[in-house]
Amino acid sequence: MDSPNLGQSILNRRMLICIFTGFASGMPLYVLISLVPAWLRTEGVGLKEIGLFSLIGLPYVWKFLWSPLLDRYSLPFLFYRPGLRRSWMLSTQLLLLITIAMLGFLDPLIHLWYIAWLCLGIAFLSATQDIVLDAYRRQILPDQELGLGNSVHVNAYRVAGLVPGSLSLILSDFLPWDTVFIVTSAFVLVGLLLTLSVSEPTSKHKQPTTLKAAIIDPFDDFFSRQGVQQAFLILIFMLLYKLGDSMATALATPFYLDMGYSKTEIGFVAKNAALWPMIIGGIAGGILMLKIGINRALWLFGFVQIVSILGFALLARIGEGLWLLGLVIGFEYLGVGLGTAAFVAFIARTTNPAFAATQFALFTALTAVPRTIASATTGVIVESIGWENFFYLCTLIAVPGMILLIKVAPWSERTAQSTKSDLK
Repeated sequence: MDSPNLGQSILNRRMLICIFTGFASGMPLYVLISLVPAWLRTEGVGLKEIGLFSLIGLPYVWKFLWSPLLDRYSLPFLFYRPGLRRSWMLSTQLLLLITIAMLGFLDPLIHLWYIAWLCLGIAFLSATQDIVLDAYRRQILPDQELGLGNSVHVNAYRVAGLVPGSLSLILSDFLPWDTVFIVTSAFVLVGLLLTLSVSEPTSKHKQPTTLKAAIIDPFDDFFSRQGVQQAFLILIFMLLYKLGDSMATALATPFYLDMGYSKTEIGFVAKNAALWPMIIGGIAGGILMLKIGINRALWLFGFVQIVSILGFALLARIGEGLWLLGLVIGFEYLGVGLGTAAFVAFIARTTNPAFAATQFALFTALTAVPRTIASATTGVIVESIGWENFFYLCTLIAVPGMILLIKVAPWSERTAQSTKSDLK
């Protein structure tokens, strides 16, 4: 790619939209995985219960089951016709604004089950929003901008985590929790601003005319393009590649609290130390992929992810020092920025634009499995073997996903399968 094209790929409205889609997608998720666990732990809820709260993320795993509905039907409004994609975006964002604000009016020690059900509803709405935002992004990005556009999306996704994971934690030291959740929910307005300011994407692919076609055709396409054996290897790889990293960070905020850091220290040091390494990692990863290809990026960035998990083990052993906390978190998010940029680019190139919603939902749902089912056991594991041994275990769990790279993304094939998603 020559420099003029690179400049045009970076400096255009599509990249700005990717910033908004990333922020809108990330904010509700980090409310569930960062703010809610810290809130529950502060109010005296045990680690086992907090770990089991990871099960509220099941909608992220099963979202492909209702994704065909988003390809087939648009939602009606009385005097406003936003279109297929924008109607779902608008509906989910309005409901997220309300439900996130409601959390702070419940007492964790009295209403734990109500909180769990409400969080499950937030996860369902957030997963549905992810389906439509992924499909929207896939439709507006030309093939040559997939890597960079998804890298920008991932960066904004992570930056969104600083709202519930940093700002909200700091506010909780000075404000009551009901106010904290209202302020946090206000950031959903970023997504609403996106929905109201963009137009419905144009596509050369026709909207499915029947629900049956919306369900069956995306799966037939994927398995016919890849072959059955290779398709299953790709799906298993998507499940395992970030398993160790997801488990290691599932209880990150309770881990910092158990190490003796205050919520303000976590907000200022742990979260802000992650910002620049995360941005640098994501953007550098997106640009570097133009040079070395997605396959080699998955190898190199995957090793960085594994090493970064060991940083948590070091922090668990030493257990003190704000400088060490910032260093460990900074390196972890550098690895996250690099690894996620390559991983999402891999998912994007595996997806056929003709079936963006369902295929993207299926692939990203698999990446959510570690964050839900597997991560639900982390609290029990930590209480059984301790924090340091837990992080060593997470390091070992990260290895199988790297081994699968031999089959799904060989080092020697820089552009393997890079254009398959464009067939048909």
